[in-house]
Amino acid sequence: MCGICGIASFKSNDTIDERILTSMTESMTHRGPDDKGWFIDGAVGLGHTRLSIIDLSTGKQPIHNEDSSLWITCNGEIYNYQSLRQELKEKGHHFYTDSDTETLVHLYEEYGEDMLQRINGMFAFCIWDRAKKEMLLARDRMGQKPLYYSISTDAFVFASEAKALLKFPSVSREIDLSSLSKYLTYEYIPAPHTIFRDISKLQPGCCIKYNVLIREININKYWDIPLSDDSIAIKTEEEYAEELVGLLRESIKLRLRSDVPLGVLLSGGIDSSLIVALAAEQTSKIQTFTIGLTERSFDESVYANKVSETFNTEHNTEMLDATKLYTLLPEVMNYLDEPLGDASVIPTYLLSRFAVKKVKVALGGEGGDELFAGYPTYQAMKLIKYYNIFPKELRVLIQKAAALLPVSHKNISFDFKIKQFLRGSGVSPEIAFILWMGSFSEIEKKQLLSPAVWDSIKDKYAYEDVLNYLMQTNLQKNIERALYLSAKLYLQDDILVKVDRASMANSLEVRSPLLDYRFVEFASKLPTVYKLSRLKTKYLLKRAFGKILPKEILARRKKGFGIPVATWISGGMKDILMDYLDPSRIRKEGYFNPDYIQQLIDEHMFRKKDNRKLLWTLMVFQMWKEKWAS
Repeated sequence: MCGICGIASFKSNDTIDERILTSMTESMTHRGPDDKGWFIDGAVGLGHTRLSIIDLSTGKQPIHNEDSSLWITCNGEIYNYQSLRQELKEKGHHFYTDSDTETLVHLYEEYGEDMLQRINGMFAFCIWDRAKKEMLLARDRMGQKPLYYSISTDAFVFASEAKALLKFPSVSREIDLSSLSKYLTYEYIPAPHTIFRDISKLQPGCCIKYNVLIREININKYWDIPLSDDSIAIKTEEEYAEELVGLLRESIKLRLRSDVPLGVLLSGGIDSSLIVALAAEQTSKIQTFTIGLTERSFDESVYANKVSETFNTEHNTEMLDATKLYTLLPEVMNYLDEPLGDASVIPTYLLSRFAVKKVKVALGGEGGDELFAGYPTYQAMKLIKYYNIFPKELRVLIQKAAALLPVSHKNISFDFKIKQFLRGSGVSPEIAFILWMGSFSEIEKKQLLSPAVWDSIKDKYAYEDVLNYLMQTNLQKNIERALYLSAKLYLQDDILVKVDRASMANSLEVRSPLLDYRFVEFASKLPTVYKLSRLKTKYLLKRAFGKILPKEILARRKKGFGIPVATWISGGMKDILMDYLDPSRIRKEGYFNPDYIQQLIDEHMFRKKDNRKLLWTLMVFQMWKEKWAS
């Protein structure tokens, strides 16, 4: 993996300030500590910081074509580059490196923007066409690699991370209040929005054409998840299962190619376990890596150990206690230039730091839950429609009874599940899904935000991203709509951001076989019953690997990469929480209502309510703001 950046000045007779381009590039050294490179062509400059994975000796970027009329800076891996390279050689193209990135330059020469249809990989890149005076920027289909951009008063600028754009003098750090509202709702900020007023994210499966002469920017979508409502089964269950295994085996084969040591991040869940199973078929003894937690309700290491024993991997486990985890939060914040309320970024960061001691590339299991309805929220969607049939008076009584349940701070405790479930009562299934996965409801936000902030955003619908995505589809079935939203929101703007930032902070490349676009297209077109069969999640995955994976893995409940946030913020992290949410600080900054925040704290500390998600989301924002917005 790498970090990329670039500048196109609005002054055609301008020359890029090399100091600014260098500063932007070096702010992302963690993404690529092995090498750096720059290319300046008058009013256009490209920067690159490299993590060497393929072609260690000659793959220095930016890379050009035969006559240097095209230049590219790329972050990612092109998994089918060898077959593309052979095809391009037969068409007369000449290569001067063995890297996958050079393939893209010649692919652009041959096909222009249509090149994107031919690529299988995870990537974000910019090609500078000197003859056309035009940039082509593109992001991979599922959004595994990030790409930020800004049109400032002086230039069009882009980078792998927002922090690099903040190095450009005319890009403001001003917070976008509408995006703050979205963060409080989702725990992340959906693309194309960012927390910064002047910065946008390119959405997955999209490309930008930017002409520097006329300063015209055109954004095109070249791919989307091809979901359809409850497709008709045209094959038997056994045939679907066989096709699933075959596609995944091929995806893993492509992602095992590396010129550096490679392993698997193993949680002991179904997704990472089946990757280990298929990788073990194709390579010699593979290395696996697991983080274990001393808090038993959160620990998954016993399952990872079982998978390792079954497939004879060289297993590596690091056991951690809560103190070591939460003391690293300030360090993690150095790499989160947008607020991210997903607390699992901390163990993901530690797992990456642990794995990179022995490998430089690791396979991960991202995507399985979104493709095959793996979250308990999908089960809840089926159940909530029956609950909503109850008379309103009965539902009120149930909610009052639930409020009396003893509050537990254990992982996904009974009272937490019941109370979260009831948050989805009386709203549309899509909004219920977001409420279950996110933090603040609109009612809670109205109490949280200061009057001035609330007045500025109250007419801006926080769920507009949900509506916009659904309007792009013809989906009618609740589960299929939720699957699409889960992939387009939670997967791309939470899970993949978390994995990218945590792994890149440690210069580790993570590859996700379940997100191969051919596998995604296969899974998306499956009949719903093969994803969620009654209340059985990941039905076809479990069916396909029923004779391969240990029974303990197939039968275990979904746990997630959780950490004991509820206990931390009422124990070891209490002083940090109270400092960042101190009433005088909150009042001075002017974003939030300090009285309401104090109410949330008191309820949590005295175990009247479990406000872990709300308080963590707020504390992370405060820590982020201190680091990046001041």
